[in-house]
Amino acid sequence: MGFLDFLFGNKNKKIDDFKNRGAIILDVRSKGEYDDGAIPGSKNIPLQSLNSKIPTIKKWNKPVICCCASGMRSGSAAGILRSQGVEAINGGGWFSLSRKL
Repeated sequence: MGFLDFLFGNKNKKIDDFKNRGAIILDVRSKGEYDDGAIPGSKNIPLQSLNSKIPTIKKWNKPVICCCASGMRSGSAAGILRSQGVEAINGGGWFSLSRKL
């Protein structure tokens, strides 16, 4: 098993664990990006609006898998959510994530 297999294998296991526990898919792209294509059933809260939506996200009382276009914004979003006590992971790009779900 190579280093990348180790990293991505671990990520896939985390995604499966979160999914099995009823995780919410949170897409942090802009509304326009989201409207052009997204994971069915996902929720869209653009990254720049995330801080104001933390109370709403906490009320979901579920783990959160963040996604965006490439994984950069979703990485930031997951970090923000974790710092606020929300169980969150970076699922990466939405299209790639959709194939793992």
